[in-house]
Amino acid sequence: MSAQHTSNLTTRIIIGMIAGIIIGQLLKLLMPDGSDFVIPLYITEISIRGFLVDGVFTVGGEIFVSCLRMLVVPLVFVSLICGTCSLKDTTKLGRIGGKAIGLYLMTTAIAITFAMTLALLISPGEGVNMVTDTSFASREAPSLAQVLIQMFPSNPFAAFAQGNMLQVIVFALLFGIAMALSGEAGERLAKVFQDMNEVIMRLVTILMNIAPYGVFCLMATLFTDLSMDTFGNLIVYFLVVLFALLAHALITYPVILKLLTGLNPVTFLKKMRDTALFAFSTASSNATIPVTLETATKKMGVNNSIASFTVPLGATINMDGTAIMQGVATVFIAQVFNVDLSLSDYLMVVLTATLASIGTAGVPGVGLIMLAMVLDQVGLPVEGIGMIIGVDRILDMTRTAVNVTGDSMVTLVVGKSEKQFDNGIYQDLDAGSDIEEIDFHHLRED
Repeated sequence: MSAQHTSNLTTRIIIGMIAGIIIGQLLKLLMPDGSDFVIPLYITEISIRGFLVDGVFTVGGEIFVSCLRMLVVPLVFVSLICGTCSLKDTTKLGRIGGKAIGLYLMTTAIAITFAMTLALLISPGEGVNMVTDTSFASREAPSLAQVLIQMFPSNPFAAFAQGNMLQVIVFALLFGIAMALSGEAGERLAKVFQDMNEVIMRLVTILMNIAPYGVFCLMATLFTDLSMDTFGNLIVYFLVVLFALLAHALITYPVILKLLTGLNPVTFLKKMRDTALFAFSTASSNATIPVTLETATKKMGVNNSIASFTVPLGATINMDGTAIMQGVATVFIAQVFNVDLSLSDYLMVVLTATLASIGTAGVPGVGLIMLAMVLDQVGLPVEGIGMIIGVDRILDMTRTAVNVTGDSMVTLVVGKSEKQFDNGIYQDLDAGSDIEEIDFHHLRED
């Protein structure tokens, strides 16, 4: 997806969000305190609330939310298989793959835990007290043993039909690994899944192009019965997510790098500057893979045998920025709808978002689809996504910069631990200057 297209889409979504807020507030003036406004005609009369709010806007918003849910299972399943089946070398799968996957999951768990803790301390959605038709019946918290047992599906097709994402993720991981170990048969099947992944990515593109209209309908419906005071809460949400993203990139990653390798984290951040800016402009981890690979090998001194494995893997499974958004958004939406989540619910969010990040494709917009799945896991209304989707397009670019920074950090750690690392190149601040003239426009997705 080109930067210009991404920018235009961002603009259109923001326009849809603002227009929805304005229309909702105008309708609120016409219908204060939940009343109705009726337009008399010659032979009948039209109810504004019945026709417009509960009709056009509600239908449009619900269709958009349904489309978000529709893509969750196929997106996670196909994307995750494409990532895991690329592990052709069983020695890398057992050693380098284990290190990389372990580090990626660790940083993701740290990211979402920090984000949720920060959101609980600041309480960005406190005091709104919105209501929804969704029923929040209390559920008995399952034991840890039961949670682990239920992660493994006895019937994967039932897991697909029921949208049990933990089971879908586990099955996709096992299926992808089996494909990687199946030789020519696995390679033939991998090509099919890669083609399917291309088609699903087009579906995501289609969905994101109708997003402005879905956002307009959702915001118009929400703000018809919502005070503008809520907009202040949305700004707080935006700042909490932004702070968590910057703290994770500028504090968590450098600290882990220093502890595990002893390398100077300031040098790492300087060498990541151009790659992070490119990722920010494209909002796509996949589009940034060529630049991230060049940075890891030419600027940081990691051997290509390591970087060519960990960087594409990271673009598939390392979604720390998305996990941060999901953590803050879950707390924010729970507070907005005045839903008390238990400790087990928060732990489920951490576990689900961490595993779901494995299947989050590195293209713009899919983080919201993953958020819909996380909200479903703890019984929160998916409609709450409409409140944050406008500012999320802005945060999406920052999340991508955080993700590729994490990819490079893990690549450095794995490369140094495997002794596939040139310290001289890393210490040379001018290393890789010959690649600065790369024409980034030819690296972006169509």
